[in-house]
Amino acid sequence: MTTRIATDQAPAAIGPYAQAVQVGQFVFTSGQIPLDPATMTIVGDDAAAQTRQVLDNLAAVLRAAGSDLAHVVKTTVFLKDMNDFQAMNDVYATFFPSAPPARSTVEVARLPKDVRVEIECIAVIPA
Repeated sequence: MTTRIATDQAPAAIGPYAQAVQVGQFVFTSGQIPLDPATMTIVGDDAAAQTRQVLDNLAAVLRAAGSDLAHVVKTTVFLKDMNDFQAMNDVYATFFPSAPPARSTVEVARLPKDVRVEIECIAVIPA
């Protein structure tokens, strides 16, 4: 069974997609960018501030699905510039202080709204 996840605590989808989809005990999120959910404006000019907002948005989507960042098993990080890796990584580490999930990080030519960071994840819903 597939369930679409939606919450007003994270930015509304800016295209034809769900914020997340639950399949069984797994939650697959769409990529989150650093949009303020209330104003739909980009938060932060640098990778650190944008990473913080992105992870706050992911946390909100996961809460709506009955999970949280502690139950994330895999993330994919998209960076506009790999030179932002350390700034992103420093913030990311504060959100996953112990037992971090598996992760891939890739540099891409462009991200929606020309942001610096986008992150998607897969999480488990605890029993």
